[in-house]
Amino acid sequence: MAKGKEVRITVILECTSCVRNGVNKASTGISRYITQKNRHNTPNRLELRKFCPYCHKHTIHGEIKK
Repeated sequence: MAKGKEVRITVILECTSCVRNGVNKASTGISRYITQKNRHNTPNRLELRKFCPYCHKHTIHGEIKK
């Protein structure tokens, strides 16, 4: 039996406040996390509150395209 699309996929989460503000001059980059999601349970884009070391606070990290 041929295997179809996998149910669990790897996604990249990126800090939305760093991207929106164009990254502070003192910081060196944009915070990104790698995680997995179930394609059937969450068909929409994933958004989680994670710690951003560049903003020095917990912010919303949204799913981006690879």
